[in-house]
Amino acid sequence: MQIDKLDSRDLAILNALQDNGRLTNTELAEKVNLSQSACLRRLKNLEDSPIVSSYTVLLDPRSCGLAGTAFVMVTLEGQGKESLENFELAIRDIPEILECYLLAGQHDYMLRIIFSDSEDLERIHSEILTDLPGVVRVQSTLTLRTVKRTTKLPLQQIRRT
Repeated sequence: MQIDKLDSRDLAILNALQDNGRLTNTELAEKVNLSQSACLRRLKNLEDSPIVSSYTVLLDPRSCGLAGTAFVMVTLEGQGKESLENFELAIRDIPEILECYLLAGQHDYMLRIIFSDSEDLERIHSEILTDLPGVVRVQSTLTLRTVKRTTKLPLQQIRRT
């Protein structure tokens, strides 16, 4: 199943679930104007496709004692396949690293990390980031506040065939 092949009802289901993944089938069916059985059938098809990757709960970082966010640019000593694989394998199990992107440009990776305070950030920097395989430079930019944070994809922008 491809996203551009979905009809407006399927997109409505996905949008409703992006707003609230805990909707019951009854609530979802009502929101998208379908019978409960038709809604459940469509939802099952979407969940069985690669379009729906998982369900989760989003936590408030500040309420969890993790008030700091930094974006970290990482430069490796080499960009060969083995260097990239070693770095990527090493960062997978580091809980403070929330996101990692391979970049084209001046730096090799951009990480989004989370920390509790300046001492925690220093620990992450000196004991984790600079110790990763192949790292020659780490440049961090601290955020002052979050202006927008969403996990909702703009499905209305998808061109359907």
